[in-house]
Formats: sequence, structure tokens, C-alpha cells
Amino acid sequence: MKFKPKTKLRIVVLISQELMPPDAIPEGVEKEKQPWRTEYDVISTLRSMDHDVYPVGLKSDLAVIANAREEHKPHIAFNLLEDFEGQALFDQHVVSYLELLKQPYTGCNPRGLTLAHDKALTKKILSYHRIAVPGFAVFPIGQKVVRPRRLSFPLFVKSVVEEGSVGIAQASVVNDDAKLAERVEFIHRQTNSHAIAEQYIEGREIYVSVIGNRKLQTYTPWELVINNLPDGALNIATGRLKWNPDYQKKIGLVTKPAGLPPELQQKLELLSKRIYRHLCLSGYARLDYRMTNNGEFYLLEANPNPQIAMNEDFADSAAHSGLKYAQLLQKIITLGLSYSTAGYTMI
Repeated sequence: MKFKPKTKLRIVVLISQELMPPDAIPEGVEKEKQPWRTEYDVISTLRSMDHDVYPVGLKSDLAVIANAREEHKPHIAFNLLEDFEGQALFDQHVVSYLELLKQPYTGCNPRGLTLAHDKALTKKILSYHRIAVPGFAVFPIGQKVVRPRRLSFPLFVKSVVEEGSVGIAQASVVNDDAKLAERVEFIHRQTNSHAIAEQYIEGREIYVSVIGNRKLQTYTPWELVINNLPDGALNIATGRLKWNPDYQKKIGLVTKPAGLPPELQQKLELLSKRIYRHLCLSGYARLDYRMTNNGEFYLLEANPNPQIAMNEDFADSAAHSGLKYAQLLQKIITLGLSYSTAGYTMI
């Protein structure tokens, strides 16, 4: 039986122009291998719930949003943008534009996006609040790579702003200054962004899905497990691992409930809510951790507006907690409709 909300809404779905999905999946096409699968899942599910849904593709012109509002008079904009004009940091400005228009939207507010997108700033804020994060240093473009003495190997090198495992490979973990300089230069060249090198934390990779504005809820902690990890390879979510379904099958990638003891799960859930609030997040987010052998959690990244395709970590975690996919999307919409910018300050 399909989930039907009580109120039928007019919804514009904001997506990157190049990720505009088809109305129906063509014969022979594997949806799980398509870059537009999240967009397809959200749009098709909202339509199955009897909402009036209008996909709007954006590239570099904000007037498209104003025109869509004028034409469709939406109750809410479902925000699936991850960049604007090809810039990962620009999505927060699109959300600011929605707020200036007084257009309700789903997902995170501009301040939360700004703080969480900067991995170094995130770690500085959380360190101030005595929340464990890996030691780190930022290496700006155009400056010589000089490792601070306090930072010992091994180090994990990545972009300070890019998401989705962009630029991450087994070679991202380095063990000497020469490899550090080489990898930093690679990140500068590939992503055109500053690089961050952080202490590599050995342990289990665990994700926590958090949803809410003021009143927060966490779903079942989720774990990434690689059953057929090649000899000498590290347990890290590389770009190839994240986006290549064939490679995922080859190495035995499984994501599943973390199965933590009750006291550790409670500790992690409370920690996740603290982090969510300290970073001024709203809507929904996924927090990525490393859990050491002695049960300590290190926050690696905070990901507002994470991937919400069917059969991905956030949706699977919600489903394990009793929330079906259509209900999850409706909850995200309800939070967007109830969000208010008034008084939303850092705690």
C-alpha cells in the first residue's frame, strides 16, 4: 500500500541541469549506475504520493528559480543541488536566495552549509567544544607544503571543500613528507581547492543519520564494511568505491547496521546531536565517524543534504528505524515547511 500524505502539495525539485532524470527508466538501463538516480527516486516517489512535482534544472541562472515560482506557485522547493556553476560552495548561496524570496525549502540552511562545507572550520568549531576530531593542517594553493611538527604520519589528504569522495584514493593516505607534498599538489590540481591533511584514524567507518531542526532524531548507526579488501589496502571510502557499483561487488562492499552495544550507541547518538547543533545544521545530515578499538569516536566529516537515493545509507538507516522511503521524503518536506530562520544561532 502506497503512502499518501494528508495534504497534496506543489513542489519544485531543484536539481543540477545535467542530472535531469527521465520520466521513466529506459529499457536496459540500470538505474543504480546512473548519476541521476537520486533525482529520479525523489521525483518519482513524490509523484507516487500524489504531489504535483515540477523538476527545475539549474546551471548558472538563478532567474530559473524565480520563473518556476511564478509559474508553479510551489508550497516548497525540494533542494537536491550539490553545486551551482560547477562550484560546490555555491549551493549555500542558492539556499540564501531561497530565503530572500521567502520560499520554503528542504534540507540545510545557508549557515550550516557554510560551516560544514569547510572541513577545517568544522574541526576548529568542534575542537573548541572538546569533541574529538583528527589533528589536521590546511595547505593552501600556491604555498609550499610544510608539515607542522605536531602532525605525525600517517596522514589522510583530501580537498578541504569537495564532497562525495572527490580526489580520494588509496594514495590519499601518505607516510612521508615527499608523498604528502605530492598528494597535496594532486588535490590542488584536480579539485582547484585547498588541501587538508588529517591524522589517519584506524578503526570502523560508521555513519549516523540525523534529521530535524530544533528537535532532533537519529536513525540506526550504519557501518561501511569491505569484505574483500585487497592486501595492503586501507579501509577508506575512495571515489571508486563510492561511485562504481561493479567495483563495490568485486571487493565485497556492504553497508549495514553497525551493531553497537547499547551504551556506545547512546553515546554516539548524543554526540551526533551535539555536533549537529554546534554546526547550526537543519533539515537532515549524515555524520561520518571513525570508531577506534577502545570505543572512541572521531568525527571525520559532517554532510548536510547527503545522498538520499533509495538503498543508500541515509534511506536504509531510516528504513531500519521504521521509516519507509516515501515517509522519509514527507518528513523532510514537513521540516522544510516548519523551518524558520528567526533566532537560528550557534549553540
